[in-house]
Amino acid sequence: MKPRKALTIILAGILLAGLLAACGSGANNTGGGSVPAGGQSAGAGGAGTDSRQGSGSSGGQGEQVVNIYSARHYEVDDLLFRQFTDATGIKVNVVKGEAEELIERLKREGASTEADLFFTVDGGVLAYAKESGVLEPVTSPDIEQNVPAKYRDKDNHWIGVSTRARVIVYSKDRVDPSQLSTYEDLADPKWKGKVLARSSSSLYNVSLLASFIALKGEAAAEEWARGVVANFARDPQGGDRDQAKAIVAGIGDVAIMNTYYVGLLAHSQDPEEVKVAEQVGVFFPNQETDGTHINISGIGFVKHGRHKDNAIRLIEFLTSKEAQETLTDSNFEFPVNPAAERAEYIKAWGEFKEQELDFDLLHVHNAKAIEIMNKAGWK
Repeated sequence: MKPRKALTIILAGILLAGLLAACGSGANNTGGGSVPAGGQSAGAGGAGTDSRQGSGSSGGQGEQVVNIYSARHYEVDDLLFRQFTDATGIKVNVVKGEAEELIERLKREGASTEADLFFTVDGGVLAYAKESGVLEPVTSPDIEQNVPAKYRDKDNHWIGVSTRARVIVYSKDRVDPSQLSTYEDLADPKWKGKVLARSSSSLYNVSLLASFIALKGEAAAEEWARGVVANFARDPQGGDRDQAKAIVAGIGDVAIMNTYYVGLLAHSQDPEEVKVAEQVGVFFPNQETDGTHINISGIGFVKHGRHKDNAIRLIEFLTSKEAQETLTDSNFEFPVNPAAERAEYIKAWGEFKEQELDFDLLHVHNAKAIEIMNKAGWK
């Protein structure tokens, strides 16, 4: 064989092998960041990570899957998704990320999105998702039975799954609960150098102040924020659990915290965290006035979702008595289903009067709340 002809044949063979390899790898590419169980990927658009429950791709029309964009980062959610799959055979694919990023991703993806459900904390975020046009109404007789109207969007763009209360946590050694009364009282000079809180970047604090604006007006909200800042034991830092630890360390006497963090401390695998929970108490403020501020976790059907029946089945499951009791027993949130029993640990806190407020108002007053916190010097 002539050298030139031999070289041509060799080059043709190399080119053919390369094309076949490229085709082979493309056959496993779903185009949406889908990965096998336990894997992670940046996903389309780069927001969040893909954490798949079950194997296989994100599924096409008619496949037994449901795809969730979730801004919740709790182990109990993964447990519930596995239980749902075991009960129904429907795989749950989860993309996790920050709420605002996921909403922007849904807007960007439009009709090409693979998401069926959006799952997040905070009523204000849920209202923003609705306003952004990425959700559409969804309901069923089971959902309506499981979830009272006050825990659902009035147009059913989202359905509540759990609530949490933002309370005053106090040192059992240094504070008599009879000294506690309202959020407003934390601005009294008697608490100077004794109040602990997260930073103004905490959505939980922003929504608490947004509720103040809705109920009492901007001027009263700013006066309260300035008073609380003047009473800080230190510059805001850390998460909710860090505030409880600071109480036990003697840095401050009272802290603004979400209830479920106390439950998580009490049931931690770390003995030191358990000791922290034993040394603090939970007080529900404003029982004689507006009630204690609560916030909500909720789930909504994505406007261009492809697996609506499966999505509805998952919402029905998450709001069922059994799943609600798993949620409260594991994460110490309050169930929205009135038939579900609260965890024994949080039953000991007793019943309390909830603040009655349209969750949409947390979004309406979000920007003003941030502005007030900045003006008040809440770092």
